[in-house]
Amino acid sequence: MTSLPEKLSETFRSAGVKSAYGDPVQIDGVTLVPVALAYYGFGGGDAGEGGAGSGGGGGGVSLPIGAYVKSGGTARFEPNVIALLAVGVPFLIVAGRALARVIRALKK
Repeated sequence: MTSLPEKLSETFRSAGVKSAYGDPVQIDGVTLVPVALAYYGFGGGDAGEGGAGSGGGGGGVSLPIGAYVKSGGTARFEPNVIALLAVGVPFLIVAGRALARVIRALKK
């Protein structure tokens, strides 16, 4: 039987650069390298009293944010506008509300 740290290391072995940058794909002489924002969680447990154990765990999220496009000796980043809006809009709402509260507090 393997231990919890060994199981977690096997599960998240692929985390890192491979989860952020995908394998290059060539289409009609153009090389595409997909880029994603990825983060992961993990879990733990406790033996507890009398041998009754408990535990929990978490997963991860990967959001495609664009691709590096290489053609004719030049490379450029092409963003995935839909994904960037999905991330950016909630951030702007929270930042706007925080800024409004700061301004209200400074006016008093």
